Amino acid sequence: MKHLTRRSFSRLTTKGVIGTALFGSIPLAKGFTTEQNNKKLGIALVGLGSYSTYQLAPSLLETEHCYLAGIVTGTKEKEAIWSNKYNIPKKNIYNYENFDSIAKNDDIDIIYVVLPNSMHADFCIRAAKAGKHVICEKPMAVSVEECDAIINVCKEYDVKLGVGYRMQSDPYTHEVKKYVKEKTFGDVLFVSSDAGYISNGNPDQWRLDKSLSGGGALMNMGVYAIQTSIYGAGQNPISVSAQEFSTRPEYFKDTDETITAQFKFANGAVAHMMTSHNANGNRLKVHGSDGWFELDPAHSYGPISGRTSNGNTIEFPFKKQQALQMDDFARHILLNTKNIAPGEMGKRDMIIVEAIYKSILEGGKEQLLSLDEMGIVS
Repeated sequence: MKHLTRRSFSRLTTKGVIGTALFGSIPLAKGFTTEQNNKKLGIALVGLGSYSTYQLAPSLLETEHCYLAGIVTGTKEKEAIWSNKYNIPKKNIYNYENFDSIAKNDDIDIIYVVLPNSMHADFCIRAAKAGKHVICEKPMAVSVEECDAIINVCKEYDVKLGVGYRMQSDPYTHEVKKYVKEKTFGDVLFVSSDAGYISNGNPDQWRLDKSLSGGGALMNMGVYAIQTSIYGAGQNPISVSAQEFSTRPEYFKDTDETITAQFKFANGAVAHMMTSHNANGNRLKVHGSDGWFELDPAHSYGPISGRTSNGNTIEFPFKKQQALQMDDFARHILLNTKNIAPGEMGKRDMIIVEAIYKSILEGGKEQLLSLDEMGIVS
């Protein structure tokens, strides 16, 4: 796989993409015992953009099984700021020129790649080859082929791989899955999911550049709507058809603005999703044969809110989803617990994304899917 050159990386930095590189440590030995579960794993954040700055780093102050041990940045000014704020030693601060030395750093156990989508595969693969466990921010990559490449290299180098699906660790998601599995409101008949926001910011941002993002709303918020459609129905879809709409083509010149899609499931249920960079959407509603339940908001950083047709509310104490997510992955490494967001889940969602784009190109033609239980659905 082609790596970024120093020149191309610098160009991304000056464009305001994210001036970052990679970072890690020797993987933990197999046979880790429960007596060692008090060990905290060191995480290095690769990419110090807004998500790392305002969500991941603060969440790592609340985690029980991992902590912020290092950073990778191409912006010199950020080194001192982050070092002072999070007490990061100089030896754990990397830039693009020296990131190849990451394999020698025993402080870092996990690399969290938080870069533009088109850079995920390159940096995840390099992290795995350095012997580091990997968390790849969603979407996992810009193609199914890249997802396969990441999965295969992580297997080859015997490191764990997780995708940054924070909602998979959220108690509200667990409750939805429980309702569906136990048929609390009967058999699922229809699922509706919306995930979107109105983009009025910099038109040159990387999310609106297809070469960096791989797509528009679908490759951003759309992944949440795909996920909720799946666990709202309790199984993977067997087909999808989709449509694309644009009302601001002068702003969304290179990427999709609004996409709707319809899923069919083997149990007879159907689902409708909407994702957009030009409309607000933050809701999941599941209609069953004996009632309904919904989350609104459903995909935000929290707090989430839910209600049911029997008049009850769905309510849990607020905890940072990112903290829950990273602790879940750390426990998976330390205690061999279930990997709740494995690479296969990221690949499954990219298969669906590619099918949606293909349906749009073919005028909304239904695309058959063969996913079986791929990616964990309950």
